[in-house]
Amino acid sequence: MMHIAFHWPRHLAAATLISLTPLAALAEVRGLIVGVSDYEFLNADLRGPANDVGLVSDMLLARGAAPDAITVLAAPDVRLDQRLSVAAAPTRAAIVEGLTTLAEAAGPGDTVVFYFSGHGSQMPDASGDEAGGYDEILLPADAKNWKGAIGAVENALVDDELAVLMQAILDTGAELVAILDACHSATGFRALVDPRVSAARYIDPVALGVPDAVEGDGEPGQLAPPLEGRFVFLYSSQSDQRSFEYPVGDKALDENWYGDFTRALMPVLTVANGLSWAQALMAAVDGMAKDGPAAQTPDAEGPLLDRAVFGAAVEVAPVWRTEGGTLKAGLLNGVEPGAQVAVFPDAAAEGATVIAEVAESKAATAVLARTPGLPSEGYARLHRPALPPPLKLGAPVVADGATPGELPALLATLAEGLDGIADADGEAPDLVPVFTGTTLALAGRDGVLDGLGAGSSPRLAPGAGAAELTAFLDRAVRTHRLRRALKAAEGGATAFALPGAGLTVELSHVDVPGRDGACGEPGAEVPVRGEVRASACDQLWLEVTNNSKTARDITVLYIDRDFGVTAIFPDGALSNRLNFGETQEIGVLITNRPDVPGQEEIVVLAAPAAQGATRTVLTALADPAQMRAMASEAPALGEWLFAAADPETTIRNFSFGGALPSLEVTRFRITLAPAGTH
Repeated sequence: MMHIAFHWPRHLAAATLISLTPLAALAEVRGLIVGVSDYEFLNADLRGPANDVGLVSDMLLARGAAPDAITVLAAPDVRLDQRLSVAAAPTRAAIVEGLTTLAEAAGPGDTVVFYFSGHGSQMPDASGDEAGGYDEILLPADAKNWKGAIGAVENALVDDELAVLMQAILDTGAELVAILDACHSATGFRALVDPRVSAARYIDPVALGVPDAVEGDGEPGQLAPPLEGRFVFLYSSQSDQRSFEYPVGDKALDENWYGDFTRALMPVLTVANGLSWAQALMAAVDGMAKDGPAAQTPDAEGPLLDRAVFGAAVEVAPVWRTEGGTLKAGLLNGVEPGAQVAVFPDAAAEGATVIAEVAESKAATAVLARTPGLPSEGYARLHRPALPPPLKLGAPVVADGATPGELPALLATLAEGLDGIADADGEAPDLVPVFTGTTLALAGRDGVLDGLGAGSSPRLAPGAGAAELTAFLDRAVRTHRLRRALKAAEGGATAFALPGAGLTVELSHVDVPGRDGACGEPGAEVPVRGEVRASACDQLWLEVTNNSKTARDITVLYIDRDFGVTAIFPDGALSNRLNFGETQEIGVLITNRPDVPGQEEIVVLAAPAAQGATRTVLTALADPAQMRAMASEAPALGEWLFAAADPETTIRNFSFGGALPSLEVTRFRITLAPAGTH
């Protein structure tokens, strides 16, 4: 990611918020949307930005921006709403002119949105205003390599000059929202996966010919002044992470590629009212984690972080147009092949209903199977999600110096025989096998091995044989299938719950020192917002409150770094039903090896419960044998989930009538850290 080089002074926030209260009746929303897919002089083309700009412009229109107040800088063939068009190529001059024009047009109470999707990088700081010694840069379409005569990457946008342009906007009294889906991180983690199935939005300074130092580098100077005004900056990843783009479906189609952060954030902003920027960011983080551990964790800063998102979204039910056998929704909407949709003749979803199955899905459209009675034009709602697809393994990679022995041959044999595993083939992989040292590790879809530190990627113990490899792959398959089943049951990739609307789930962390296997005295309980870093002996406490008049049945699962799933709540015969106003506290003790980092997850499931109905208890999702034994006796939601999470279930052997009951899912990402490092 790229952080603009400034810090906002907390002591100014309150005074600023009071003195610049916007005049809602006169406020306008203005946007500059920049998507750089094609680089004129650098061999660094991306595919996602051309599609990202469509999602962002749709969001701005949905939240009240007038079409003539939105400027799009992108390639001429990008897909946009018919009311919009591309103003110019995303060159340095066009971006600077766009920001300058926004400063000239904006006024008190307006909201100005700047969005950038493309590459970022770094170069030495010659002015001495950077505490870290490097300037962070964004790379427009006409960016070139390092040019010694000017002491900079030619045509790059430097954080210092962006800060000046943005301060000019803030000086008008407008609010500024900047969303950057790019990164500048030089983490040292090398993605081992084929770049045709994922791409990092970062160019190494070495590739740009940037020298290690320039004249003035290392000499302390005046730190850049903080921005003053009302603003919030949203970044696609932490400062030590990369930002990625991935295909949604067939990787060969350019139209299927999106920035992971943009794909998760824009649906939230498009349809949700009442969210703060911090809540919107957390919903995006949740969306990025639905398919498994995410390679990047978005970040944000600014005095507007806890203020409401600008404008008002048009809240709509998930109803999509149909034209003959084409559905105007696809993988981005959670519509996978095998899903069923209910098709109605009118937008009110009334009248005769036809249930049609999805035969093929692309990013934004789907093809319906031939169905008697299907209207030539109509409206559709998701009736029942598809069963989760198999775990897609990428092509195995042998890391430098690895001596895996017989493991490659064993992997090839076992992967063909296990239920629920398929070759990634034309799509992005879910996991990438990496032979490292004498063992096998599984990297995520980004292909980064040990992105959280040495040993953080799940792996076999050295010396493991066929039995251990079989169990390892089986756990990976089951965890993948579970995650995809939960994603489908809650409504797909773009589903999220408004905080406090039905269920409030709060997490707190208790730091407990540990040494030599013994735990010390617990520290204070600290509320957590977002990702939590924890070590062995630490305690995590969930507080689940039902704010709805509809009862909720609660299940809590824990997914560990090695693909193990543990049922945390309920325990035994303890009731898991929360009626209106009731609260349940649930504790989790971290018991990982103290020296091994990794990423784990707490998953809170809430199923609406009718008066007097049988309780929905989903703890069997952690036990394959129990899951199969209970599948036929469980309530409808449990029946579908138990079958969908089982790798042996296929369309041929699964029958489920009716629509799927709703499910609310809340996820908390736990980053394991060695003791004493968090």
